[in-house]
Amino acid sequence: MLLLPLLLAIEFGESDADLVRRLQRRDPRAMAEPYDRYGRLVYALIVRVVRDGGIAEDLVQETFLRVWNRVQGFDAERGGLGPWLLAVARNRAIDYLRSAAGRMRNAVELPETEHPALFADMEKELLNSDRVRRVRAALEKLSKNHRAVIELAYFEGLSQAEMAERMGEPLGTVKTWVRTALKSLRDELGTAVTA
Repeated sequence: MLLLPLLLAIEFGESDADLVRRLQRRDPRAMAEPYDRYGRLVYALIVRVVRDGGIAEDLVQETFLRVWNRVQGFDAERGGLGPWLLAVARNRAIDYLRSAAGRMRNAVELPETEHPALFADMEKELLNSDRVRRVRAALEKLSKNHRAVIELAYFEGLSQAEMAERMGEPLGTVKTWVRTALKSLRDELGTAVTA
């Protein structure tokens, strides 16, 4: 599963605040740093979602362009650049899947979730090594089908009906798997996990 390596690979950037200020001043040389720091990670996440290297390369460029265009709203004191950048990448990849599949399935637009303020303090939470270890252990305890529905929801943004179609299973079965997987994660982690 790629989710945990992503969580573990996000680095604390001691110069994130300075870097963000340079990006906000529109310093074109500043864009090379987040690309060097997070480019491979962004590519890995996107290629995991879209399953096509060429498309992933294009979406990586779109991700960094979107970050460049929206960095004015980012507050480095409230959250890390890495988690926000990864969220933008994931949303770009899912938007791509939805647009390609949407012509055939009348897909619904994804909600806008890449506003920087939504990721305040996310990096601190994600990088807590005990929490990451606990999440990994909880995910490893899930059955193959339960883990699959969590991955389809996270990496591809699929609805339960879309999961049922993809997996060739009845919708009721998939709903039960999702409910059971979330309950297992909630019980194991002792935190609120929502559908």
